[in-house]
Amino acid sequence: MSEFFEHFRFAQPIWLLLLGVVLLLLILRRGKGADAAVIFPNLGILVSLGAKVRQVAWHWGLPLAFLALIFSILALARPVWRNEYQSRSASGIDIMIAFDVSLSMDIDDFVDQGLRARRIDVAKKVVDDFISRRPEDRMGLVAFAGRPRDASPITLDHQWLRNSLDQLRLNDREDQGTVKEQGTAIGSALAAAAIRLQARDAKSKVIVLITDGASNSGKISPLDAAEQAKTLGIKIYTVAIGTTEGRVDRSIQLFPYQEFDLPTLQKIASMTGAEHYWAQDLATLKQTFTTIDNLEKTDAKSLVSINDTELFPWFVGLALLSALAAAAYLALNPPTPA
Repeated sequence: MSEFFEHFRFAQPIWLLLLGVVLLLLILRRGKGADAAVIFPNLGILVSLGAKVRQVAWHWGLPLAFLALIFSILALARPVWRNEYQSRSASGIDIMIAFDVSLSMDIDDFVDQGLRARRIDVAKKVVDDFISRRPEDRMGLVAFAGRPRDASPITLDHQWLRNSLDQLRLNDREDQGTVKEQGTAIGSALAAAAIRLQARDAKSKVIVLITDGASNSGKISPLDAAEQAKTLGIKIYTVAIGTTEGRVDRSIQLFPYQEFDLPTLQKIASMTGAEHYWAQDLATLKQTFTTIDNLEKTDAKSLVSINDTELFPWFVGLALLSALAAAAYLALNPPTPA
Protein backbone atom coordinates (compact mmCIF):
# COMPACT_ATOMS: atom_id res chain seq x y z
CA MET A 1 0.00 0.00 0.00
CA SER A 2 2.86 2.37 0.78
CA GLU A 3 4.23 1.79 -2.74
CA PHE A 4 0.83 2.77 -4.18
CA PHE A 5 0.78 6.10 -2.38
CA GLU A 6 4.42 6.66 -3.31
CA HIS A 7 3.72 6.41 -7.05
CA PHE A 8 0.04 7.36 -7.49
CA ARG A 9 -0.57 11.05 -8.16
CA PHE A 10 -3.18 13.44 -9.58
CA ALA A 11 -1.52 15.72 -12.12
CA GLN A 12 -4.38 18.28 -11.97
CA PRO A 13 -5.91 17.84 -8.51
CA ILE A 14 -7.91 21.08 -8.76
CA TRP A 15 -10.66 19.14 -10.53
CA LEU A 16 -11.19 17.08 -7.38
CA LEU A 17 -13.05 20.05 -5.90
CA LEU A 18 -15.99 19.01 -8.09
CA LEU A 19 -16.41 15.99 -5.84
CA GLY A 20 -17.74 18.40 -3.24
CA VAL A 21 -20.43 19.47 -5.71
CA VAL A 22 -21.40 15.83 -6.23
CA LEU A 23 -21.62 15.31 -2.47
CA LEU A 24 -23.80 18.44 -2.20
CA LEU A 25 -26.16 17.09 -4.86
CA LEU A 26 -26.52 13.84 -2.92
CA ILE A 27 -27.31 15.74 0.27
CA LEU A 28 -29.90 17.96 -1.47
CA ARG A 29 -31.55 14.94 -3.06
CA ARG A 30 -32.16 13.44 0.37
CA GLY A 31 -33.48 16.68 1.80
CA LYS A 32 -37.15 17.41 2.49
CA GLY A 33 -38.96 18.98 -0.44
CA ALA A 34 -41.36 21.91 -0.40
CA ASP A 35 -44.72 21.56 1.31
CA ALA A 36 -47.74 20.59 -0.81
CA ALA A 37 -49.71 23.43 -2.37
CA VAL A 38 -53.02 21.80 -1.47
CA ILE A 39 -53.48 20.18 1.90
CA PHE A 40 -55.92 17.31 2.21
CA PRO A 41 -57.10 16.22 5.61
CA ASN A 42 -57.55 12.70 4.35
CA LEU A 43 -55.72 11.10 1.40
CA GLY A 44 -57.79 7.97 1.40
CA ILE A 45 -60.03 9.32 -1.35
CA LEU A 46 -57.05 10.31 -3.55
CA VAL A 47 -55.53 6.88 -3.40
CA SER A 48 -58.18 5.57 -5.72
CA LEU A 49 -57.62 8.41 -8.20
CA GLY A 50 -54.10 7.45 -9.23
CA ALA A 51 -51.65 4.64 -9.24
CA LYS A 52 -48.42 4.29 -7.29
CA VAL A 53 -45.25 5.14 -9.19
CA ARG A 54 -42.64 2.40 -9.17
CA GLN A 55 -39.43 3.85 -7.65
CA VAL A 56 -37.32 0.73 -7.89
CA ALA A 57 -35.79 1.94 -11.17
CA TRP A 58 -33.70 4.53 -9.30
CA HIS A 59 -32.58 2.04 -6.68
CA TRP A 60 -29.56 1.16 -8.89
CA GLY A 61 -29.83 3.68 -11.70
CA LEU A 62 -29.08 6.78 -9.63
CA PRO A 63 -26.02 5.39 -7.83
CA LEU A 64 -24.61 4.23 -11.17
CA ALA A 65 -25.18 7.70 -12.63
CA PHE A 66 -23.40 9.34 -9.69
CA LEU A 67 -20.58 6.79 -9.98
CA ALA A 68 -20.13 7.73 -13.64
CA LEU A 69 -19.93 11.39 -12.59
CA ILE A 70 -17.32 10.63 -9.93
CA PHE A 71 -15.16 8.63 -12.35
CA SER A 72 -15.42 11.49 -14.86
CA ILE A 73 -14.16 13.98 -12.28
CA LEU A 74 -11.28 11.66 -11.33
CA ALA A 75 -10.37 11.37 -15.00
CA LEU A 76 -10.32 15.18 -15.31
CA ALA A 77 -7.84 15.28 -12.39
CA ARG A 78 -5.45 13.20 -14.54
CA PRO A 79 -4.41 10.29 -12.33
CA VAL A 80 -0.87 9.12 -13.12
CA TRP A 81 1.57 6.46 -11.96
CA ARG A 82 4.74 8.45 -11.29
CA ASN A 83 8.29 7.13 -11.30
CA GLU A 84 11.03 9.54 -10.29
CA TYR A 85 14.61 8.96 -11.34
CA GLN A 86 17.34 11.05 -9.73
CA SER A 87 20.65 11.43 -11.47
CA ARG A 88 23.62 13.32 -10.11
CA SER A 89 26.40 15.01 -11.97
CA ALA A 90 29.97 14.81 -10.76
CA SER A 91 31.30 17.90 -9.06
CA GLY A 92 34.43 18.08 -11.17
CA ILE A 93 36.72 17.16 -8.26
CA ASP A 94 38.65 13.91 -8.63
CA ILE A 95 40.28 12.51 -5.50
CA MET A 96 42.79 9.67 -5.20
CA ILE A 97 43.47 8.27 -1.75
CA ALA A 98 46.97 6.83 -1.28
CA PHE A 99 46.67 4.52 1.73
CA ASP A 100 49.69 3.09 3.56
CA VAL A 101 49.38 -0.63 4.33
CA SER A 102 52.96 -1.19 5.47
CA LEU A 103 53.50 -3.36 8.54
CA SER A 104 53.98 -0.36 10.84
CA MET A 105 50.27 0.41 10.39
CA ASP A 106 49.69 -2.52 12.76
CA ILE A 107 50.87 -0.43 15.73
CA ASP A 108 47.99 0.08 18.19
CA ASP A 109 48.87 3.53 19.53
CA PHE A 110 45.38 4.95 19.01
CA VAL A 111 42.36 4.78 21.31
CA ASP A 112 38.86 4.18 19.94
CA GLN A 113 35.93 4.04 22.38
CA GLY A 114 38.27 3.42 25.29
CA LEU A 115 40.12 0.56 23.60
CA ARG A 116 43.52 0.47 21.95
CA ALA A 117 43.18 0.46 18.17
CA ARG A 118 45.55 -0.16 15.29
CA ARG A 119 46.52 2.68 12.97
CA ILE A 120 45.10 0.94 9.93
CA ASP A 121 41.73 0.40 11.62
CA VAL A 122 41.21 4.01 12.72
CA ALA A 123 42.49 5.29 9.37
CA LYS A 124 40.04 3.09 7.45
CA LYS A 125 37.21 4.22 9.71
CA VAL A 126 37.91 7.94 9.21
CA VAL A 127 38.53 7.62 5.45
CA ASP A 128 35.27 5.71 5.08
CA ASP A 129 33.44 8.59 6.75
CA PHE A 130 35.27 11.04 4.47
CA ILE A 131 34.09 9.12 1.40
CA SER A 132 30.49 9.04 2.63
CA ARG A 133 30.46 12.83 3.03
CA ARG A 134 31.42 13.45 -0.61
CA PRO A 135 28.86 11.52 -2.71
CA GLU A 136 29.29 13.79 -5.74
CA ASP A 137 33.06 13.32 -6.12
CA ARG A 138 34.83 10.77 -8.25
CA MET A 139 37.26 8.97 -5.97
CA GLY A 140 39.81 6.18 -6.26
CA LEU A 141 42.11 4.23 -3.97
CA VAL A 142 45.77 3.19 -4.18
CA ALA A 143 47.22 0.98 -1.47
CA PHE A 144 50.96 0.90 -0.99
CA ALA A 145 53.70 -0.66 1.06
CA GLY A 146 56.89 -1.68 -0.76
CA ARG A 147 55.09 -0.86 -4.02
CA PRO A 148 51.72 0.66 -4.95
CA ARG A 149 48.67 -1.37 -5.96
CA ASP A 150 45.35 -0.20 -7.42
CA ALA A 151 42.60 -0.99 -4.94
CA SER A 152 39.77 0.88 -6.69
CA PRO A 153 39.56 2.92 -9.90
CA ILE A 154 38.28 6.48 -9.86
CA THR A 155 34.54 6.04 -9.58
CA LEU A 156 31.23 7.51 -8.43
CA ASP A 157 30.25 4.08 -7.12
CA HIS A 158 31.28 4.85 -3.58
CA GLN A 159 29.90 1.60 -2.20
CA TRP A 160 32.41 -0.25 -4.35
CA LEU A 161 35.12 2.14 -3.14
CA ARG A 162 34.20 1.66 0.51
CA ASN A 163 34.17 -2.12 0.10
CA SER A 164 37.64 -1.91 -1.44
CA LEU A 165 38.81 0.19 1.50
CA ASP A 166 37.39 -2.31 3.98
CA GLN A 167 39.23 -5.16 2.25
CA LEU A 168 42.68 -3.58 2.68
CA ARG A 169 44.88 -5.92 4.69
CA LEU A 170 48.38 -5.78 6.11
CA ASN A 171 50.71 -8.49 4.95
CA ASP A 172 51.18 -11.51 7.21
CA ARG A 173 53.31 -14.61 7.39
CA GLU A 174 51.03 -16.28 4.85
CA ASP A 175 51.40 -13.40 2.39
CA GLN A 176 47.68 -12.61 2.54
CA GLY A 177 48.10 -8.84 2.60
CA THR A 178 46.97 -6.36 -0.02
CA VAL A 179 50.60 -5.56 -0.86
CA LYS A 180 53.09 -8.33 -0.18
CA GLU A 181 56.30 -6.30 -0.69
CA GLN A 182 57.50 -4.78 2.57
CA GLY A 183 58.53 -1.15 2.88
CA THR A 184 57.00 2.28 2.39
CA ALA A 185 57.16 3.51 -1.22
CA ILE A 186 55.59 6.95 -0.84
CA GLY A 187 57.07 8.30 -4.09
CA SER A 188 55.80 5.36 -6.14
CA ALA A 189 52.37 5.64 -4.52
CA LEU A 190 52.13 9.36 -5.39
CA ALA A 191 53.25 8.67 -8.94
CA ALA A 192 50.67 5.89 -9.34
CA ALA A 193 47.89 8.12 -7.99
CA ALA A 194 48.99 11.02 -10.22
CA ILE A 195 48.91 8.78 -13.30
CA ARG A 196 45.30 7.87 -12.50
CA LEU A 197 44.41 11.55 -12.26
CA GLN A 198 46.46 12.68 -15.27
CA ALA A 199 43.96 11.44 -17.84
CA ARG A 200 40.97 12.86 -15.97
CA ASP A 201 39.16 15.98 -17.18
CA ALA A 202 38.39 17.56 -13.83
CA LYS A 203 38.46 21.12 -12.58
CA SER A 204 40.34 19.99 -9.47
CA LYS A 205 42.58 16.97 -8.87
CA VAL A 206 43.55 15.94 -5.37
CA ILE A 207 45.66 13.21 -3.75
CA VAL A 208 45.20 12.47 -0.05
CA LEU A 209 48.30 10.65 1.23
CA ILE A 210 47.90 8.68 4.46
CA THR A 211 51.10 7.24 5.88
CA ASP A 212 52.83 6.55 9.17
CA GLY A 213 56.39 6.37 7.94
CA ALA A 214 59.24 7.64 5.84
CA SER A 215 59.77 6.53 2.26
CA ASN A 216 62.29 3.69 2.11
CA SER A 217 61.27 1.84 -1.08
CA GLY A 218 60.40 2.54 -4.68
CA LYS A 219 62.20 3.89 -7.73
CA ILE A 220 61.05 7.50 -7.37
CA SER A 221 61.54 9.85 -4.46
CA PRO A 222 58.51 11.49 -2.81
CA LEU A 223 59.67 14.99 -3.77
CA ASP A 224 60.21 14.05 -7.42
CA ALA A 225 56.74 12.51 -7.50
CA ALA A 226 55.31 15.65 -5.91
CA GLU A 227 57.05 17.82 -8.51
CA GLN A 228 55.49 15.80 -11.31
CA ALA A 229 52.08 16.04 -9.65
CA LYS A 230 52.49 19.78 -9.39
CA THR A 231 53.09 20.10 -13.13
CA LEU A 232 49.81 18.21 -13.66
CA GLY A 233 47.92 20.62 -11.39
CA ILE A 234 47.44 18.02 -8.66
CA LYS A 235 47.32 19.02 -5.00
CA ILE A 236 48.64 16.53 -2.43
CA TYR A 237 47.29 16.62 1.13
CA THR A 238 49.64 14.66 3.40
CA VAL A 239 48.38 13.07 6.60
CA ALA A 240 50.93 11.57 9.00
CA ILE A 241 49.27 9.13 11.36
CA GLY A 242 50.75 7.89 14.64
CA THR A 243 51.88 9.08 18.06
CA THR A 244 55.37 10.07 19.16
CA GLU A 245 55.37 7.02 21.45
CA GLY A 246 54.49 4.66 18.63
CA ARG A 247 57.34 2.46 17.57
CA VAL A 248 57.82 -0.21 14.96
CA ASP A 249 57.78 -3.62 16.67
CA ARG A 250 61.00 -5.69 16.87
CA SER A 251 59.29 -8.36 14.79
CA ILE A 252 59.38 -5.87 11.90
CA GLN A 253 62.70 -4.15 12.46
CA LEU A 254 65.68 -5.19 14.57
CA PHE A 255 66.12 -1.65 15.91
CA PRO A 256 62.62 -0.12 16.19
CA TYR A 257 62.26 3.64 15.85
CA GLN A 258 59.74 6.32 15.00
CA GLU A 259 60.16 6.69 11.27
CA PHE A 260 58.08 9.78 10.44
CA ASP A 261 59.62 12.07 7.87
CA LEU A 262 57.50 15.11 8.68
CA PRO A 263 59.68 17.66 6.84
CA THR A 264 59.29 15.75 3.56
CA LEU A 265 55.53 15.37 4.03
CA GLN A 266 55.23 19.07 4.79
CA LYS A 267 57.22 19.99 1.70
CA ILE A 268 55.12 17.71 -0.54
CA ALA A 269 51.96 19.48 0.62
CA SER A 270 53.34 23.02 0.40
CA MET A 271 54.89 22.64 -3.06
CA THR A 272 51.57 21.39 -4.50
CA GLY A 273 49.45 24.08 -2.83
CA ALA A 274 47.86 21.78 -0.24
CA GLU A 275 48.16 21.25 3.52
CA HIS A 276 50.01 18.84 5.83
CA TYR A 277 48.51 17.28 8.98
CA TRP A 278 49.82 15.09 11.75
CA ALA A 279 47.14 13.07 13.53
CA GLN A 280 48.29 11.68 16.88
CA ASP A 281 44.84 10.67 18.11
CA LEU A 282 41.46 9.73 16.66
CA ALA A 283 39.85 13.12 17.29
CA THR A 284 42.67 14.93 15.46
CA LEU A 285 42.47 12.46 12.58
CA LYS A 286 38.73 13.06 12.23
CA GLN A 287 39.26 16.82 12.34
CA THR A 288 41.97 16.52 9.70
CA PHE A 289 39.62 14.96 7.19
CA THR A 290 36.85 17.39 8.11
CA THR A 291 39.27 20.22 7.30
CA ILE A 292 40.21 18.64 3.95
CA ASP A 293 36.52 18.15 3.25
CA ASN A 294 35.89 21.85 3.85
CA LEU A 295 38.90 22.98 1.79
CA GLU A 296 37.87 21.00 -1.28
CA LYS A 297 34.31 22.16 -1.87
CA THR A 298 32.04 20.47 -4.38
CA ASP A 299 29.38 21.88 -6.69
CA ALA A 300 26.77 19.19 -6.51
CA LYS A 301 24.09 19.13 -9.19
CA SER A 302 21.15 16.79 -9.07
CA LEU A 303 18.63 16.19 -11.85
CA VAL A 304 15.27 14.57 -11.16
CA SER A 305 13.57 12.93 -14.12
CA ILE A 306 9.84 12.28 -13.78
CA ASN A 307 8.10 9.62 -15.85
CA ASP A 308 4.30 9.74 -15.63
CA THR A 309 2.13 6.92 -16.94
CA GLU A 310 -1.34 8.33 -17.64
CA LEU A 311 -4.16 6.44 -15.95
CA PHE A 312 -7.08 8.67 -16.95
CA PRO A 313 -8.17 6.38 -19.86
CA TRP A 314 -9.03 3.73 -17.27
CA PHE A 315 -11.18 6.21 -15.33
CA VAL A 316 -12.84 7.41 -18.52
CA GLY A 317 -13.62 3.78 -19.33
CA LEU A 318 -15.08 3.22 -15.85
CA ALA A 319 -17.17 6.39 -16.21
CA LEU A 320 -18.56 5.20 -19.58
CA LEU A 321 -19.32 1.74 -18.20
CA SER A 322 -21.12 3.24 -15.21
CA ALA A 323 -23.11 5.62 -17.44
CA LEU A 324 -24.05 2.82 -19.85
CA ALA A 325 -25.03 0.57 -16.94
CA ALA A 326 -27.24 3.31 -15.50
CA ALA A 327 -28.84 3.96 -18.90
CA ALA A 328 -29.41 0.26 -19.53
CA TYR A 329 -30.91 -0.27 -16.10
CA LEU A 330 -33.30 2.67 -16.52
CA ALA A 331 -34.23 1.50 -20.01
CA LEU A 332 -35.09 -1.96 -18.71
CA ASN A 333 -36.74 -0.66 -15.55
CA PRO A 334 -38.47 2.67 -16.40
CA PRO A 335 -40.19 4.48 -13.51
CA THR A 336 -43.70 3.69 -14.85
CA PRO A 337 -46.78 3.43 -12.64
CA ALA A 338 -47.07 0.07 -10.92
